[in-house]
Amino acid sequence: MTFAEFVDSVRGFLNYYVVPLIFAVAFLSFLWGIMRTFIYHGENPKSQEAGRMFLLWGLLGMVIIFSVWGLVNMVLATFF
Repeated sequence: MTFAEFVDSVRGFLNYYVVPLIFAVAFLSFLWGIMRTFIYHGENPKSQEAGRMFLLWGLLGMVIIFSVWGLVNMVLATFF
């Protein structure tokens, strides 16, 4: 196995297994925030505000993860 093949296999592993797992964890935590905010603590305004912030940061995190993943794939497609 050459170094280029090794790098390609690591890139493939990260691209097909690790990144989707990170997306899944981020999405599940976002869903958990929705459940916690609107279903479990729907009547408590203080909990709703904390839940909204959790949802905002979760959504922002998913956007950042998606953007970085796209940029990395663009750079890899350009150079490799």
